[in-house]
Amino acid sequence: MKSTDNTVTLSSKYQVVLPVSLRESLKLKPGAKLTWIEVDGVAQLIPYHPASYFRGIARGLSSTDIPDEPDRF
Repeated sequence: MKSTDNTVTLSSKYQVVLPVSLRESLKLKPGAKLTWIEVDGVAQLIPYHPASYFRGIARGLSSTDIPDEPDRF
């Protein structure tokens, strides 16, 4: 892994610029919203999508397609 391709600098205004390779692979455009979560001291940026974006994501699935799991009811 080449760390220089994945390295960003935090500006004096606490801003970062995402590398072109990341913007292209995530298909981010100017004005795109990102949300972040912190897990064990690691910040993760995730492209934000409103709930309507996921409408119909499970279309065509039936309850028999989903295996039962003992910890769920």
